[in-house]
Amino acid sequence: MKTSHMIAALLWMLAAPAWASGEAWENVRSLLYGDRPMQNGDALIAIDAPYRTPDDARAELAAQVIAPNGAKIARVTLVLDENPMPVSAVFALEEPLASFYFDVTMRVNGPTPLHVIAETTDGRLWVSETYVKTSGLGACAAPPGTDPELALATLGTMEAEVVGRVPALNTRSRLSNLGADRANKMDLNIDHPSHSGMQMDQISLLFIPMRYVETVDIDLDGAGYVELTGSISLSENPRVGISVPSRAQAVDVTMTDTDGTVTHLHKKLAGY
Repeated sequence: MKTSHMIAALLWMLAAPAWASGEAWENVRSLLYGDRPMQNGDALIAIDAPYRTPDDARAELAAQVIAPNGAKIARVTLVLDENPMPVSAVFALEEPLASFYFDVTMRVNGPTPLHVIAETTDGRLWVSETYVKTSGLGACAAPPGTDPELALATLGTMEAEVVGRVPALNTRSRLSNLGADRANKMDLNIDHPSHSGMQMDQISLLFIPMRYVETVDIDLDGAGYVELTGSISLSENPRVGISVPSRAQAVDVTMTDTDGTVTHLHKKLAGY
């Protein structure tokens, strides 16, 4: 099953009342990975998430992953266990990497465990987790921040920029002492209302149909680099940051949303 189809299935299967503590994760884990064993990834995965989100509708979440010796990273998945669509973002690497970083602006619908799962080329699954508290306002059902009709006028417009080096997220020696070997960080800003299907039009009082960023294909210097599969957990006008090699000179991005809209961006990257 394609990742995007799996995400859609998880939305409807897990969108009912909140699961008991831990049960949501066990259900997502089973649906995604079956009975494949998972190993503790705390020594390989650093997560940066606020103790309590200052803005539930635009929470900044980040993770840095370093592959174990003898393997590379093939895929990284972000799960917000109690969100209506818990499989919130999946980064599939076209060419497996020794390390990968991402940050992304997300809706966090309520207090939830957060899991980051890394799949390595040797077939192993590594998982690390933390917990995020919120104001409890229900970000996925919050009214849009912009007029839905106005948002359509710029839907799919993108901007990409190299903003510096990838930050070190914690003090674990393997994750923080990357020094000069750290990759550059590229930010991608996408104009998209990211309608969750749970929001109400404040004038008509009708629910706004679901429409969100389904995939973002990122190529560097003409070669495939990473494909992001999104969800309704992506914030309105999401920003996605990823690590890119310092030698990268140009980026091509193709965004496809769930209504079939496709937009493109080509840009030369400034070196650091």
